[in-house]
Amino acid sequence: MTKLIAEKWLTARAVVGFWPANRSGADDIELYSDDKRMQRLAVLHTLRQQMKRDDGRANQALATLERYKLRLDEVSSALTALEIEDLATVRDVTAVAQRLEMVRRIAREIEGYMVELGTDGRLLALQLDELVAGSDFERQLIVQDYLPVADGNLPCRAAQVLAELAGLSPEELLDVATVAKVLGLGGSGMLDDQVNPQGYRLLAKVPRLPRSVVQQLVGHFGGLQKLLAASVDELQKVEGIGEAQARAAREGLSRLAEVSILERYV
Repeated sequence: MTKLIAEKWLTARAVVGFWPANRSGADDIELYSDDKRMQRLAVLHTLRQQMKRDDGRANQALATLERYKLRLDEVSSALTALEIEDLATVRDVTAVAQRLEMVRRIAREIEGYMVELGTDGRLLALQLDELVAGSDFERQLIVQDYLPVADGNLPCRAAQVLAELAGLSPEELLDVATVAKVLGLGGSGMLDDQVNPQGYRLLAKVPRLPRSVVQQLVGHFGGLQKLLAASVDELQKVEGIGEAQARAAREGLSRLAEVSILERYV
């Protein structure tokens, strides 16, 4: 840098000016000749105006997300009922994981359209938030519920699995066996094998039940079926669980079981 300056390799040539300015519309800036702001010199269009706005693609993506979310709700409800009846298979779990990842991907695409649309994307943002609310947490729960980890490093391993799912190509994501393998549930020859959840996912649906309580219950009972069979007294014997929390867990699980079975068979 010293040599550049000493030998005058570069010569700076620029003009700097200051003008009164006002905001115009959502993204434009108007420049005026003086403080009276009677004569407009120019209109500066900011970066968001340099791309042609097109909400058609955004609306199409939103419609796709709505279809994905509808299907996700269907397979998720079906899995809940099967878990309660102790009939869930690798294929059932994989279907939910697939749909959750598909929802995540289309949601990221819509977020890109929101940036392009600028302030016009506010309604799109509200619709997106409503559709995907809780889905990221649901992704974590489905992985934790079925991930065979015995060394106490479940959160770290779950994060790795979610990253692997996010890294799958569209073709790989549609392949049930590939997704099952990423989830740690075996390959194509094990899709119809029965699997047993830990209980994270169902306990998370119980109102006003802290995550710390969920962790204690899952760690103590080690499986959803044992949780479903436990009485209030048995739940209360778990370290850190009071009577109110034990009763809330017992009543919440019973209510979820009743609703789920009614939806499935009625």
